[in-house]
Amino acid sequence: MKILHLLDYCGVAVFAVSGALAAGRKSLDVLGVVVIALVTATGGGTIRDLLLDRHPVFWIADPLYVVVIIAAALLTIPYTRWVRPPTQILQVADAFGLAFFSIAGAQVALSAGHSGVIAVMMATITASFGGLLRDVLCNDIPMILRKGNIYATAVIVGASLYVAALELGMARLPATALGMVTIVAFRLGAIVWNWSLPVYTLADDEPLPRARNDENDRP
Repeated sequence: MKILHLLDYCGVAVFAVSGALAAGRKSLDVLGVVVIALVTATGGGTIRDLLLDRHPVFWIADPLYVVVIIAAALLTIPYTRWVRPPTQILQVADAFGLAFFSIAGAQVALSAGHSGVIAVMMATITASFGGLLRDVLCNDIPMILRKGNIYATAVIVGASLYVAALELGMARLPATALGMVTIVAFRLGAIVWNWSLPVYTLADDEPLPRARNDENDRP
């Protein structure tokens, strides 16, 4: 349980930073920064808890999550005024948040007695849906839906390895490390080397033939 809480606190902090950076790129005020950070950090876990019928949801049961999120968002503002973050810092921060939240989501599902398949699904929802809500509110194409982007795929692979490792008798700590390293490696590979999934493209329909006009077609 201590590992689960530690992963959750780290996850909400990193996701709050990514939310604050996204808000800063849209030139939102301080309240807007905090709102986007809260949505980013709590969105996926809230949906997970509602689907698993966990009441109350995690941040209501433990308000320290909200304190961590707000603190991380507010600390991001002065830090980025003194140190200009690299252009890809949002994606890098998001990759680590993705790893933290993925394994935490899988652990919640497994602790509730659900199967490995459900654990992987909850990992994907926990890790992906906060960022999806963040991008929608910031009027961006959600990262999870960008063409060929390895995002949720990294979660599925990493969470599946985590669940499989536990099933094979590996201790929780090394299994956690295996899953998280895999997720971060896939995301950073996609960011640095442009790894992508095959893109499915459906050709447009052929134009309909022009209707024949006997009056105009006569010689």
